Amino acid sequence: MLVHVMMFLFALLFIYAIIPYILSTWFSTGVYRKGKKNGEIALTFDDGPDPNYTPELLDLLRREGVKATFFLVGERAERYPELVLRIHREGHCIGIHNYVHHCNWLMAPWKNARALEHSARIIEKITGEKPAYYRPPWGMIQLFDFFLHRQFKMVLWSRMFRDWRKKGGSEKISQGLPTRVKSGDVILLHDCGVTWGADEDAPHYTIKGLRHAIPQLKKRGFRFVRIDEMFNTEPSSAKMGRIRKDRELIHE
Repeated sequence: MLVHVMMFLFALLFIYAIIPYILSTWFSTGVYRKGKKNGEIALTFDDGPDPNYTPELLDLLRREGVKATFFLVGERAERYPELVLRIHREGHCIGIHNYVHHCNWLMAPWKNARALEHSARIIEKITGEKPAYYRPPWGMIQLFDFFLHRQFKMVLWSRMFRDWRKKGGSEKISQGLPTRVKSGDVILLHDCGVTWGADEDAPHYTIKGLRHAIPQLKKRGFRFVRIDEMFNTEPSSAKMGRIRKDRELIHE
């Protein structure tokens, strides 16, 4: 009897979590992972906003004239609305990384759906725009993610540098990005280090590495784009007008 129960539970886990993970990670089923346009790359930052590192990162991106995508944790967005508003006003794309940084495999589908909607409402209340993109924590997609969250486009990544660890962090970025990145890459990085398994000060080394890597990538001819630009999911004309206006103000 116990053997049959264990076999049933394993089969359930395989269908609920393992198969969706393989389909999304290996075959890009139901997710965006890599762009197709030559010369375009997308910097994406997870787990923020963070009061220590997000402003420093935004300062760097502004100086370099680079637009990025931030997948925000809803609970932290609620705690630091001024940072969410700054990200938005400076022309970056905002997506959801769920309300708290929990593994989807351990959450009931309906609870996960409520958490996403709550996070979307928080960000929409701050910025006036509802997020269209969603990146599950650790990229762990479960079966119902494909059906319950159709209002969000799921985004994973094609290149990561394990920057949640501070050991060798700046070298991973300063040397790894300029040499390993290819056209169409969606690059996974972090601007907050308080989540489980991360070093709290790891974003310091990520930002330090980016100060060297961004100019080197520019020399290689890469263009930095937002996720919505990379995947041709263009913002509305009104939003594009706001982005152009914000960019003009930034460069005045």
